[in-house]
Amino acid sequence: MGSNGEKLELEFDDEIPFSSSQGTNKIDSLHFEAPYIASPRSYLSTRVLRKMYQISLLRSIYIVIIKAKINVLLPFGPLAILLHYVAGKHAWVFFFSLLGITPLAERLGYATEQLTFYTGSTVGGLLNATFGNATEMIISLYALNNGMMRVVKQSLLGSILSNMLLVLGCAFFSGGIIHHQKVQVFNKATAIVNSGLLLMAVMGLLFPAVLHFTHTEVHFGKSQLALSRFSSCIMLIAYASYLFFQLKSQPNLYSSVSEDGENNSEDCEEDEAPEITQWEAIAWLAVLTIWISVLSGYLVDAIEGASDSLNMPMSFISVILLPIVGNAAEHANAIMFAMKDKLDITLGVAIGSSTQISMFVIPFCVVVGWFMGKPMDLNFQLFETATLFITVLVVAFMLQEGTSNYFKGLMLILCYLIVAASFFVHVDPSKDGD
Repeated sequence: MGSNGEKLELEFDDEIPFSSSQGTNKIDSLHFEAPYIASPRSYLSTRVLRKMYQISLLRSIYIVIIKAKINVLLPFGPLAILLHYVAGKHAWVFFFSLLGITPLAERLGYATEQLTFYTGSTVGGLLNATFGNATEMIISLYALNNGMMRVVKQSLLGSILSNMLLVLGCAFFSGGIIHHQKVQVFNKATAIVNSGLLLMAVMGLLFPAVLHFTHTEVHFGKSQLALSRFSSCIMLIAYASYLFFQLKSQPNLYSSVSEDGENNSEDCEEDEAPEITQWEAIAWLAVLTIWISVLSGYLVDAIEGASDSLNMPMSFISVILLPIVGNAAEHANAIMFAMKDKLDITLGVAIGSSTQISMFVIPFCVVVGWFMGKPMDLNFQLFETATLFITVLVVAFMLQEGTSNYFKGLMLILCYLIVAASFFVHVDPSKDGD
């Protein structure tokens, strides 16, 4: 028994160093091979990430630029710039710039719609109005720097009229035709607040005009300018307060119409999904806005020559034709959202854009002109101010019920035709710089 036990102990002792050395060898081999295994994986992962980024970028370019059929009009933009420097024919430059801006406006609406998937309807409508009005603001600053005050006033006034009557009317009409079997509803709180801000803007534009034409100024020519600058600062404060109230103080007041509306919006979000990422949408918004602004500059330079070639009054081109081009983005967006039964975003685009122009862009141009030494004021002449006042009243009555249909849209479009005909026979008593 003892010899057998010694044999077992010897065998066990002989096996221990062999097994331990084998284990250490395995462990050492693993430690030795680990760095060589990890580096190819990290290298492959970086290559995969780069490949995915390139595929995402190419896919984004395909979706935004190539996929839409309307982008066949994109070459007219560079062609308008080429004609501006080569031929100098203003009528053709005006026409080609109009065609070149059209697909850009549609793509701007698409990129904004993609961004609303990440931001929501309230912020999405504000972004829509902001990017849509970037063109008008750049055109206004460009004209203001050249001393073309009447072009600034008439184009901004025309932009407000176009958004409130033509854009909103076409959106209501299109949405009412598509959804004729039900009543489309929207948030009345947003409409009422925007109507109040628009009436405040009319007040700011009315008093300088009345003060000037009744000859009741303390200092003729200076009192209306001082009043305009003071009123512009007040309007900017009011608009900033409105943004804080809408986005921070009481955002739930503007979020949805009712529980049914929330359910419908959730169903729509389940059916639809964003095609591009949030940062891609923001990048495309910036690129498209810059390109629209470039073409808009050539469009402004060709206005006077186009007016002489087409035998049209400058006031008609500034108030009617130019805002239609500048509001092409809002026009496409509002109709697109109304056809998808997203009227809250439609109001944010159309009425929100008008509110932003009247309460921010116009006062901003007055303040910028103040620093530039330009006599930019809020005296929009009695004819233009009266047109704006009647338009705000008509739209406010249309929005007070919180519902829309194709008949309301048709009425707004017909009202815009009356306004367009009025400016076609209107002779502007003032010249640029007055």
